[in-house]
Amino acid sequence: MNNLMRRNGNSNLGFSNIFDDFFSRELFNWGNNNYSSTSTTVPSVNIKENGDAYEVQVAAPGMNKNDFEIKLDGNLLTISSMKQESNETKDDNFTRREFSYQSFQRSFELPKDVVDQDNINAKYENGLLMLTIPKKEDAKQKPPRMIEIS
Repeated sequence: MNNLMRRNGNSNLGFSNIFDDFFSRELFNWGNNNYSSTSTTVPSVNIKENGDAYEVQVAAPGMNKNDFEIKLDGNLLTISSMKQESNETKDDNFTRREFSYQSFQRSFELPKDVVDQDNINAKYENGLLMLTIPKKEDAKQKPPRMIEIS
């Protein structure tokens, strides 16, 4: 954008810097990027509610089910992961060590007296951690019924 502004003879650098800043940002994701306050990535989460349950999907490719810990403390559901790898290569005159460490933690407050806490289940498949959080019977959406007029 700077080059375009200069070619047109515009010497107002403040104006072009505003446009540079605008176009360097993600247009629809300004305040909700997938980075924590420490600039580490945090997996995207989808939460869907239907009549019988809440469905939580966590995008975490490259992991396996043993990398996750899911904990329910009262109404607070916490999904966390810690994965550490190290590789060492030795050749003639050098040694190379590479370490990789990934971790995240996401917490969600479940609706009080709505969730059947004893029947929450989770599975990990194709890079997606999926939790099904069933609702208590009395919290499930009832089908419409006809009411007679007396």
